Amino acid sequence: MLGVHTLSKYFKMKKCLHFIGRTLSSQFNNIVPKISVVGSGPAGFYAAQYLLKKLQYCEIDIFEQLPVPFGLVRFGVAPDHPEVKNVENSFSKVGEHPNVRFLGNVNLGNDITVEELRKAYHIVILAYGSGKHRCLNIQGENIKNVISAQKIVGWYNGVPWDSNIPIDLSGEVGVIFGQGNVALDVARILLKPVDELKKTDITQHALEALSNSNIKTVYLIGRRGPLQAAFTIKELREMLNLKNCQTEWISEDFEGVADLVTTFPRPKKRICELMLKSISEKEEMLKERKFKPLFFRTPLKFIGDNSLKGVELGVNEMQGEHYENQKAVLSDLREKLDCDLAVVSIGYKSTPVDPCLDFDAKAGIIKSDCGKLSKGLYATGWLATGATGVILTTMNNSFRLADSILKDIAQDSTLVQENRPGYDYVKTILDKKNIQIVTWTDWLKINDFEIQQGLKFGKSREKIVNIQDMLKIASS
Repeated sequence: MLGVHTLSKYFKMKKCLHFIGRTLSSQFNNIVPKISVVGSGPAGFYAAQYLLKKLQYCEIDIFEQLPVPFGLVRFGVAPDHPEVKNVENSFSKVGEHPNVRFLGNVNLGNDITVEELRKAYHIVILAYGSGKHRCLNIQGENIKNVISAQKIVGWYNGVPWDSNIPIDLSGEVGVIFGQGNVALDVARILLKPVDELKKTDITQHALEALSNSNIKTVYLIGRRGPLQAAFTIKELREMLNLKNCQTEWISEDFEGVADLVTTFPRPKKRICELMLKSISEKEEMLKERKFKPLFFRTPLKFIGDNSLKGVELGVNEMQGEHYENQKAVLSDLREKLDCDLAVVSIGYKSTPVDPCLDFDAKAGIIKSDCGKLSKGLYATGWLATGATGVILTTMNNSFRLADSILKDIAQDSTLVQENRPGYDYVKTILDKKNIQIVTWTDWLKINDFEIQQGLKFGKSREKIVNIQDMLKIASS
């Protein structure tokens, strides 16, 4: 239940926003606030959704690098998690709104610049996410079959530039470095019975490769211990319940955990209890596939010449009192683990797509003051916060930013002081460069085609993985 204090804060905020809405309604005379959002993933759509609700007479143009919308929901959510993708329905309502225009196949930095957008719109919101994976930066990382999780996720989810990655599943042992939800997604897809994937929107090329896969064992390797693992309980439980897959923990990794578990916050307590329960359970029969979480290990180098043979690991010791602040310190102990596939899943980072943006290269985010870059220019989602949290986290971040934008408009009358050309100005620039703009109606053609193709395979959809094919269908 909500406490009295929480309810009081809620109603005060609601009253404040209502006041801001009335203030804005009488502020602009006949000027229509024009807003551009760069990126059509959750961050961009949630920001647009909030602004449409509170600033009902504004016009919003949503720009997207690809001809298709939904970003991380389409290309990041695992194919066997269709319930998470249901958020596309609410995003579609935004895309269909008469005050919203979708401009797909427009690349910020190449086709249009930030400064050109600022000339065209009163407000510019950058929400293009984190499009690059983080590397281990160790010897042998370029050996064949050492692949980023980002590319494997793109491979089975239909990212055009990842559709032909050279992944070899003929070996029996895979290792994944990283212990977040993305790492668990990859492990689950590699070990899950293929029959359970056949009706999802997984790409057909990935489904065929997985049908012929020889991968029998997957290690999930982390530098720190079980108390620091980043995965959430839903994903862990799903992994532990995989058919024909046996989970094998190293019990020594959990020394002292049972004594501490009652002191943990509820989410951490539940995860630890689930892991401890899994350790205590004895399998009645041997299963064909194995999932092996491995803690306190740092990858030092990949072994192999033309193809991957194994990885050298360093054994870590934990230093620090509280588990949240403990650091993994490399000891002198070394191990070799034979493997045929290695997946690096240690996070994502953004890239500076325009030289005018102040970028923190180390953190992989754009520099901002709570999402504000300068007057009229904002950033939200992973571009602003770093690649962390779930879709709900991104929603809250985008709502807060949109609220901040409304307050800026209410407090600074010069933000929406004169008419801006908006789409007309942008279209002139894109037409000169012969850029084919994909509209929302065009996207619906692609969507219908994918659904029809999926029916041929008994799937929810078969994603198009070639951009030129998308553009051809869009213009039909």
